Amino acid sequence: ALVEQPVNRYAVLPTPTGNVGYILLNTFSPYSTEKALVDAIASMKTQGVNDVVLDLRYNGGGLLAIASQLSYMVAGPTRISGHVFERLRFNAAAGNSNPVNGATNSPTPFYTSGLGFSVSNGAAISTLDLPRVFVLSTSRTCSASESVINGLRGIDVEVIQIGGTTCGKPYGFYPDDNCGETYFTIQFQGVNDKNFGEYPDGFAPSNTSTANAVKVNGCAVADDFSRELGDISEAMLAAALSYRANGTCPLPPPASIGLARVSIDGEAIKTSGRSEAVEILRSMRDMSPPPGAR
Repeated sequence: ALVEQPVNRYAVLPTPTGNVGYILLNTFSPYSTEKALVDAIASMKTQGVNDVVLDLRYNGGGLLAIASQLSYMVAGPTRISGHVFERLRFNAAAGNSNPVNGATNSPTPFYTSGLGFSVSNGAAISTLDLPRVFVLSTSRTCSASESVINGLRGIDVEVIQIGGTTCGKPYGFYPDDNCGETYFTIQFQGVNDKNFGEYPDGFAPSNTSTANAVKVNGCAVADDFSRELGDISEAMLAAALSYRANGTCPLPPPASIGLARVSIDGEAIKTSGRSEAVEILRSMRDMSPPPGAR
């Protein structure tokens, strides 16, 4: 059987100005993602990293709770104090209740300990306490991955985006079974601590030409298929390290890089080997609560 490895690679990269952590994370599901991330961050903490690169270029989303937990491990307790990771915004008629399940519409906090997915509920977890984070992105960076970008921006952690425009999906749903069919209608919008969630055209590095996307400091860089992910010569990682060192981007890419988007007819889905329905569900926020909160 195929076993999905959520953290495909992590490393500590020595540079003249200190160690840089690198995490290649392709999904926030399955449950094993929690332990893989906690272990990676703990190792980086021990090795004294002073920056981290999150490679989310192929991360279509998953468990929002684990996205929140990772954001906490990057930012640390001081920066998240008094803030929330994400709120669900329903329409005005919903009031303070979740209209789907009737529960009080409580925000998703920054989770600060083990959640019980694959790390013991309440277990201590390491933090890097960083004021900024580098995110490698493409049009397949979606949903819970975008929540990491938006959630950290909501508490003024600087996000530096390297790569392409994200998919643009601040929305989510709860499945509704009816007469042998399951319906997935858009029911809410996720917003950060500053109540911002208007990114239906995605987040884009500041030097792209993508219309309507939310611009984030960083560099547009094409995905590099000639080198292994995690290789410091791979174009996107190399650009992140260069920007960290001198604050400049590589030569501007073709305009098409900024405009490449995922759609249900797009190349990314055609080549994935999955059905259209599976791909759509794969890039949705998974609102499953942590086992310890059930």
